[in-house]
Amino acid sequence: MTSPHGQALETAADGLPAGLRRPWQRSLTLALLAVAALLSLALLYTRLRNPQGLLGTAYPPGTVAPPLAGTGDDGQPLALSAFKGQTVAVFFGFLNCPNICPTTLAALERVRQTLPERQRKDFVSLLVTVDPGRDTPAELRSYVRYFSPDARGLVIPKTPLRQAAAAWGVGFEYSNVTAPDRYDVNHTTGVYLVDRAGNRRVVWDYTQLNLTDRIAADVRTVMR
Repeated sequence: MTSPHGQALETAADGLPAGLRRPWQRSLTLALLAVAALLSLALLYTRLRNPQGLLGTAYPPGTVAPPLAGTGDDGQPLALSAFKGQTVAVFFGFLNCPNICPTTLAALERVRQTLPERQRKDFVSLLVTVDPGRDTPAELRSYVRYFSPDARGLVIPKTPLRQAAAAWGVGFEYSNVTAPDRYDVNHTTGVYLVDRAGNRRVVWDYTQLNLTDRIAADVRTVMR
């Protein structure tokens, strides 16, 4: 194509001279390229952070689980380190929890049942109570064993409990207090999977716990 003065003009693929292309077309192209680049970076980051394709949010390799220590559901001293060699699903809850805690224990037991029988003893659910003022070790034992013969409970006194929970990224608070032993407890609902070396590998959101097969796949991957 030539200009009115006989000069040659570069013709774009859309049939318009390059100098006459609409500005919004250039902007749209640049925007699409930028979005594609961001998506590629996000995908790359996800694959680097979670190369095994775990359902939950994966931790960087070598993320050591913060310590947990107190009184076990059998009345004896118990620490998370005692489970070394096993895979532990840790979550924070309490016995008067109306739905989240029992639902979580039931979901984890369904996952345990999907494992080969030889591996079931190596998968433990550990409930750390955020209500040590009311939850006794004996009551905790009856509660967790109702859901699974291998589940465990842990009672940590209030002051070290605050510190331990904060190290795990867990929050809890007491509300609607009407008496020293009558109150509600609000708490974080994530479940943290700790591998046999004592590293945190993945955290599942409460809303993911109904995906039994996907959660079980995460557990089998971590147990390898």
